[in-house]
Amino acid sequence: MEQERNGVEGRGHHPLLRGERRKSSFIHGFSSSQIQVLSSICDTLIPPLRLESISKENPPQALHSFFKASGSQFPVPDEVAELMKKRGLPEGVMLVSIVLKMLSTRLGTLLLCGFVCLGWKWPFILKFSEVSLEKREQVLLNWSGQRFLYPLRLFFAIMKIFCFFVFFSRQTDDNLENPAWEAIGYQVDNKECVKKPPMERPIRKGIIETMNENDSSLVQSLTHRGLKVIEDRRNICKIKCDVVIIGSGCGGGVAAAVLARAGHKVLVLEKGNYFEPEDYSSLEGPSMSEQYESGGIMSTIDAKVMILAGSTVGGGSAVNWSASIKTPNYILREWSADHKLPLFGSSEYLSAMDVVWKRIGVTEKCTEEGFLNQVLRQGCENLGLNVESIPRNSSEDHYCGSCAYGCRRGDKQGTQSTWLVDAVGCGAVILTGCKAEKLVIEENKDGTKRNKCSGVIATCSSGNITKKLQIEAKATISAGGSLLTPPLLLSSGLENPHIGKNLHLHPVLLAWGYFPESQSGIQGKCFEGGILTSLHKVISEESRVQALVEVCGLGPASFAAIHPWISGLDMKERMVKYSRTATLFALVRDKGAGEVKLERKIKYRLHPADKENLRSGLRQALRILIAAGAAEVGTYRSDGQSIKCKGVKDEAVEEFLDGVAAGGGPCSRGEHWTLYSSAHQMGSCRIGANEEEGAVDENGETWEAKGLYVCDGSVLPTAVGVNPMITIQTTAYCISNRIAESLKKQEFLVK
Repeated sequence: MEQERNGVEGRGHHPLLRGERRKSSFIHGFSSSQIQVLSSICDTLIPPLRLESISKENPPQALHSFFKASGSQFPVPDEVAELMKKRGLPEGVMLVSIVLKMLSTRLGTLLLCGFVCLGWKWPFILKFSEVSLEKREQVLLNWSGQRFLYPLRLFFAIMKIFCFFVFFSRQTDDNLENPAWEAIGYQVDNKECVKKPPMERPIRKGIIETMNENDSSLVQSLTHRGLKVIEDRRNICKIKCDVVIIGSGCGGGVAAAVLARAGHKVLVLEKGNYFEPEDYSSLEGPSMSEQYESGGIMSTIDAKVMILAGSTVGGGSAVNWSASIKTPNYILREWSADHKLPLFGSSEYLSAMDVVWKRIGVTEKCTEEGFLNQVLRQGCENLGLNVESIPRNSSEDHYCGSCAYGCRRGDKQGTQSTWLVDAVGCGAVILTGCKAEKLVIEENKDGTKRNKCSGVIATCSSGNITKKLQIEAKATISAGGSLLTPPLLLSSGLENPHIGKNLHLHPVLLAWGYFPESQSGIQGKCFEGGILTSLHKVISEESRVQALVEVCGLGPASFAAIHPWISGLDMKERMVKYSRTATLFALVRDKGAGEVKLERKIKYRLHPADKENLRSGLRQALRILIAAGAAEVGTYRSDGQSIKCKGVKDEAVEEFLDGVAAGGGPCSRGEHWTLYSSAHQMGSCRIGANEEEGAVDENGETWEAKGLYVCDGSVLPTAVGVNPMITIQTTAYCISNRIAESLKKQEFLVK
């Protein structure tokens, strides 16, 4: 299997990350009449426009082609349907299917579109696909603004997100590039890596990639790496180890290193795949599909919050933006005193934070900032606002704008480059493409009410592996993150009321500013340079942090998917400005909370204080963009709320800012709506002083099952208020050391 991987690498990027034109048939299940309607909707969102629509003089050929291009071109509609079927929530897909079916009929079109579908000739009522482009555009705008029949607004939001993501991420020409990229000034990061990776990476000797295995070879690979394997007649493969860890991100990676170093045989289960720096392609579509939960297209059930969470070896640390901020002192005091958790006020925690800081190579300076952070810094300085440098787990000269798709330079120190290397060096084994299905919970033989966890049952995504895996371990650690740990625990029979509750998301609202090269002294493009190197704290009159303002690195597909749509022409003009559009976001430490009890069924509600803080942060972000010299700024509100800045009076700016608010999502009843975002998830299995206060104790152990631990962001008592990587890794370091001590005591008692 090692030879197979080497053969793949010899040909360039990993095949899963290359992105190839589809040649096989489609299996989305939509009928031809539904696809015809979907094609008309794609054509409305991304219409072919006359060349006179181009505002530039002597436009290049790429711009001509972009303006002439239509979202209805084959196979875009089928690819949209395919992606929707694969990534969309079943309820959302059902809604889309019903609306498409109705629009494929004359009566259904009349009911959903009104009188615009009436014509002068028999049969007088047109189907949606027969309605003119101008009228179809008006229909979509009506749906977007629909306040009472909110399913139509939700349908519009779903179609917009999937259509734009497919159109701007797909590779279509012989070089597997997208013709639109040249028109919008986008270039995929394909520079040769400065840092050459070694021929043999330390982690590889411990990796077993199930995609390359079958039933027989998997047993051999596991045995070869020191694990005891027994093949059961019931189509089950039993594996024995000391510790099994579910997940390889900020929690699981740290736990694996600590426990393997303590002398325990550790097996890490990771449902995602393993990639190395030379594997990364920086292509937005395939990179997000392979390295994010739900391919990076995941939301709360009401589509209000778009959620990003890593799903690969290294978890979120492999695809995050490098921010390495220590847990604020006031947070530690709150957790220690108010939540009665001494760990967070101890020298143990502070020492662990120093260990983490050192192990992942955090630096506090940046030798060269990219376009986005230059905008943030210059805007703050022009306003006399304080701007701070963000520590990063990379070198000071790390200038990589594609780290969200995996760091091609191998500079960013995620767990796959640090803690998991340590773990493998001490004998740990990492099984990729392997998903935990159910924890094995048994009645305790000592007569106590508390049950015991003896391991986990898992399945492999590879079609060549037919057997289920039953891992037996002295300690089982769930480190799948705040979105996946609660469903696993609940489906395994645990009932603590805090499991799946108290979910915090660090909700984010976005603002944008356009900086024409001819009018701005700030150089570069929005996809170049380190993603997060600067931040500004919005402070209230009571000296309280209301929000953080940071920059947002968005690929063209993600940018287009969440940007407001008010017409086909406006959309194409906005996309032409993409490379010089700076996006800032306001992030708040949320008081509001949600719940996740089933996979991908995420509920979330903002607290009124969160909305007010987000409003303050968003207004400040807009001020910063204006002060930095933006020609135009705006929010991501559905009606395209914006203002042109040249020559505008201060009174007009303040009037515009007064209209900025933290509105509702697509399912709200307001006139306008917006999309929130989240890249941080915390608290859904929080630590508590007792079982009435939390899902696990201060050692990370569940109250209901001995030997079952949680070691990821879900154990954090509340939202942190800053990028949480350091906090999660530090907490994981403390918990895993305590697990090691517990196992040591067990061994001593046995002896």
